[in-house]
Amino acid sequence: MYFRSWEILERLSRDYKQPDIKLKQMVKKGELVKVVRGLYEDDRNASPHLLAGAIYGPSYISFEYALSRYGLIPERVETVTSATFRKGKNKLYDTPFGMFSYSDIPALAYPHEVTLEEENGRVFQVALPEKALCDTLYKERPVGSVKALRALMFEDLRIDADLFSQLDKDKLFSLAALYSKKNLQLLVRMREP
Repeated sequence: MYFRSWEILERLSRDYKQPDIKLKQMVKKGELVKVVRGLYEDDRNASPHLLAGAIYGPSYISFEYALSRYGLIPERVETVTSATFRKGKNKLYDTPFGMFSYSDIPALAYPHEVTLEEENGRVFQVALPEKALCDTLYKERPVGSVKALRALMFEDLRIDADLFSQLDKDKLFSLAALYSKKNLQLLVRMREP
């Protein structure tokens, strides 16, 4: 379970005169792992995606990490990629649990088609497959035609064409309208691969 430093210090202050020193000792002994400034984890084997929302937020898991999770791309993605909004810049965190990347999407698109999942009693937010694809296409360089979009999706990103054909097209097209980007406009014009 992850904890904010203030939570730990508050709890430790009941039993210790110098809770900050006790916190440092707990980290040194391995009882807690410092994830980033102000965030600690008590399980060294915690899955990285369980920490993504706590490291930087508000955010939800999306882009390549979510596409890989759903099998839409063949690669296993090591960096946990997440979507944010109105942050104004991309963020990258290198932690003891791995790399975490955060990229903005339009605020209008942000709250749609995100679900809560549970793993080992812990809850995290992740984009549904259609949303992860739209987020990814938003982040990619703009292309000029449906043919170029197909090449981007099926050659460059290596989206599985069979799984793409199984996505909910109504959901995909209604999501695409929430982004102001050529790639998403072309997606609406595109049908099956």
